[in-house]
Amino acid sequence: MSQPTKWSQFGVLITVFFFWGFVAASNSIFIPFCKEFFHLDQIQSQLIGSAFYGAYFYGSLILFIVSTVSGIDVLNKIGYKKGIIYGLLISVVGAIALAFISGSEAPTFAAVLIAFFIIALGFSLQQTAAQPFAIALGPVESGAHRLNMAGGVNSFGTLLGPLVVSWLLFGTVKEGESSPANISNIQTLYFFLSGLFILASLVFAVAKLPKTTSNETLEKSPKAMIALVIIGLLFPPVLFADQIHLQFGITKSTTIVTSLVLILLVLFVSMLLAARNKSGWGAMAYPQLVLGMIAIFVYVGVEVTVDNNFGALLKLQEFGGYDEAHISHLISLYWGSLMIGRWTGAVSVFNFSKGVKKVLGIVVPFAAFGIILLVNLIKGNKVDDFLLYPICIAIAVGAFLFANEKPVKLLLTVSVLGAIAMVIALTNTGMVANFAIISCGLCASVMWPCIFALAVSGLGKYTSQGSAFLIMMILGGAILPPAQGAIIDIDKVSPGSTVMGTSFTHFSYIVPLLCFAYLAWHTLKTKSVLKKQGLDVDAQVAAGH
Repeated sequence: MSQPTKWSQFGVLITVFFFWGFVAASNSIFIPFCKEFFHLDQIQSQLIGSAFYGAYFYGSLILFIVSTVSGIDVLNKIGYKKGIIYGLLISVVGAIALAFISGSEAPTFAAVLIAFFIIALGFSLQQTAAQPFAIALGPVESGAHRLNMAGGVNSFGTLLGPLVVSWLLFGTVKEGESSPANISNIQTLYFFLSGLFILASLVFAVAKLPKTTSNETLEKSPKAMIALVIIGLLFPPVLFADQIHLQFGITKSTTIVTSLVLILLVLFVSMLLAARNKSGWGAMAYPQLVLGMIAIFVYVGVEVTVDNNFGALLKLQEFGGYDEAHISHLISLYWGSLMIGRWTGAVSVFNFSKGVKKVLGIVVPFAAFGIILLVNLIKGNKVDDFLLYPICIAIAVGAFLFANEKPVKLLLTVSVLGAIAMVIALTNTGMVANFAIISCGLCASVMWPCIFALAVSGLGKYTSQGSAFLIMMILGGAILPPAQGAIIDIDKVSPGSTVMGTSFTHFSYIVPLLCFAYLAWHTLKTKSVLKKQGLDVDAQVAAGH
């Protein structure tokens, strides 16, 4: 007989999901602020995201290397509970460091980056442990339900993060007014967050939780480890592009684009080599997994870059002429769009009839939009700009209903819609372009589970290892934003220059357009790969209805 879900323990667990979303989305406000405060160019400002998402990769890579070399699954040995506690304590160190840095007389951007890296390093360990922990806190058959609920809490954190950080930095600023921001205002937030991290770790420490470790055998994959280590060596030049420019005269744009191309090349070459000889590649011997790794890299990259560079676009008069104090409502709408999609997707895990699911599939998105309006009104933001956005939501609802929960059909549909939205954004200005960019949050919201489902299909005993490799590819959020920032900086280097009749800041959204186009290709390619193996994920989902 299966154990009932331990809701009190699960309630504690989902707090860490909230933290991840809150801090990650807060970067959207913190990045344009740091750009002004530290007098950075666009590439430099994007290093906040690079440090943050890069830490996820290195945290996962370190665990993988240590486990492979020692022959012991480190996280499995210490247990998921202790893994979360240790992760929280690492994040405490980063949060306290950032609080002291922001309160110092002469804060430096390098110190801020180090603090963000430490916070996210803790998040990496938390996330690696929390996902299987959520499944373990109740019946296995309802594990997906708990993960979707946790994802909904994560999305609520992404909605509140930009609003809270904007309020701390600028206060409640009315339209037309300006407010001097002071980085010391961040001190209160991160002391508070460090206190919450400590409290959460104490609760986990004293809580009586079930044994939550996996009995799966550790699968060694030396060739896969070499490929991942090479990627780990190719990423640091992104963080040190400034120093490379000063020492060797190589432009920051060249360094970043070179790292990006080489990392993708390593993944594609690995897939080709594994196709010739599967020995030693582990999960990477399966082409759907490597394709999935590249897709996660691109998906996370596009989700982050669409938003993290949005502040630079919104400063242009033809896109509203907003300063840093007045963009939180649009930033929150973007992250709120991710919440809309994820809350809608969570409906599918409940045991409702088809009719009820369809009704909820329509009602939930607009109810979530109502919550977005409410929290913005509470913060003091004007929401007049939002009145036409329900049109975008209605289109997304139509796409979700059309795809009918089938991973291939859904991923292809939202990838194409994302590409169309980017074409609209690139060929228009004002709120039409702004809404097109924001609506990419609706498209991206359901991509992660679709990509994951396709990537781990048919992996068998390598499913757990494959999942770990996919999580490592969050690294895309560390590289694609500065790559887009490199295009934006052309406006600074060559003021008044244009491409296709528009500024380079506007044209930079060609990067997410290419990303969505790639994800559409990825969907068709992966479907073909799986078909050759006799797998049809969409048919399996349809049969399960």
